[in-house]
Amino acid sequence: MQTVYIGLGSNLSEPNKQLRSALSATDQIPNTRLLRCSSYYSSAPVGPGEQPDYLNAVAELQTALPPLKLLDQLQSIELAHGRERSIRWGARTLDLDILLFGQSQIDLPRLQVPHPRMNERNFVLQPLAELAPEAELPGGESLQALLQSCPDNRLNKI
Repeated sequence: MQTVYIGLGSNLSEPNKQLRSALSATDQIPNTRLLRCSSYYSSAPVGPGEQPDYLNAVAELQTALPPLKLLDQLQSIELAHGRERSIRWGARTLDLDILLFGQSQIDLPRLQVPHPRMNERNFVLQPLAELAPEAELPGGESLQALLQSCPDNRLNKI
């Protein structure tokens, strides 16, 4: 079993409901258990055009699935929640990203772990630090050091 952290985000179609439903769905993934979830945080959107603020969280899972199988399951959950992939970083009903997969470093066309832009996103780092304050990323970077150098993004704990 691997400990995995996933980022959750939504800014369309009742984001609070979207995140709660997604958490329930992750707990139904075969050979995977939802261990806990951070608080919810609101943040300014990152992406094109006018968008509503996001609701974000990080969940801790344990899984026996290999990374791409877990990614497939998470993308199925996104689709079931009405996710459309038409505009990169556009508004969305649900976004589920694998942030960390144990201490694995993964560089595949469909999946990069650690998530390649997490060090720029306090809406990822802050909820992750709530669950794993002493975490070190594969390669040795401390989560606390990343948090200190991360730009502010109107992050508010809900």
